[in-house]
Amino acid sequence: MKRLFAIPAWIFIFSITIFSGGCLPTRPAKANGKINVTSVIFPSYDFVRAIAGDRVNLLMLLPPGSESHSYEPSPQDIIAIKNSNLFIYPGGENSAWVERILDSIGNLSENMIVLNMLDLVDAVEEEIVEGMEEDEEEEPANDEHVWTSPQNAKAIVAAITDALCELDSANADFFRQNAAAYSAQLDELDASFKAVVDGAKRKTIIFGDRFPFRYLADAYGLDYFAAFPGCSTDTEPSAATVAFLINKVKSEKLPVIIHIELSNERMADTISEATGAKKLLLHSCHNLTKNDFEKGVTYLDVQKGNVVNLKEALW
Repeated sequence: MKRLFAIPAWIFIFSITIFSGGCLPTRPAKANGKINVTSVIFPSYDFVRAIAGDRVNLLMLLPPGSESHSYEPSPQDIIAIKNSNLFIYPGGENSAWVERILDSIGNLSENMIVLNMLDLVDAVEEEIVEGMEEDEEEEPANDEHVWTSPQNAKAIVAAITDALCELDSANADFFRQNAAAYSAQLDELDASFKAVVDGAKRKTIIFGDRFPFRYLADAYGLDYFAAFPGCSTDTEPSAATVAFLINKVKSEKLPVIIHIELSNERMADTISEATGAKKLLLHSCHNLTKNDFEKGVTYLDVQKGNVVNLKEALW
């Protein structure tokens, strides 16, 4: 199992260059009277959008359509982080570059609010299940995909709301009202997932792909098999792994083989062709296609689609 969390040397050099100086740091200035909020990835970007609307300057660093685990920040991204009043990132091994940049900012990072989403919930380690490919030299790492559970999403929304209210007290009532309404929608989403699983005749799902759904599976008592853990950068499984997943689909008589978003889908195609199982998407919400992002597709939209596809897989 390979992970991409090495930090290019230019990031350190560039950040030291732009952040060094003799002036005492202050909280970043507001632009157009609005606070600056920067999110590395889509889920927290969309949570802020739901809570704050157009009352903040909101930026997502990860370009729509790109693979999040191989993302490297540009110089403009680092400047955006420096100018943020609120900065939100996933946490975990793939966020090592963030820690490096925040260290280089020094005292300035103490004068902005920084939220590490992994720290806002009860984190669990990625696990290696039967048939999954692994690198025996890799030490266990926390699964960073905390937002896949609606109840985790509620905890993240609450932390974001508190931060926004601290930074912009004039809009605090607006933020809290929106957050309350959004949290109610997350409760409805949670109930939808529970209803699907409670009424299902099976509890096993199989991914012909990576598995970034540990928190979702734990929340609803699902069993799973997959080719790789969620943060693996491998995309080409061994013949033994493919054979194991094919045999599992057949032996469990599963009607669906699952793939994730922005995947090449070749493994899922192979398993589908060998078993007759229908190929369906479970979307981890890590990122959207450029088209979906421009259309304004939301976290709730994506998760409601997951409810529909999970029902087809389990019923």
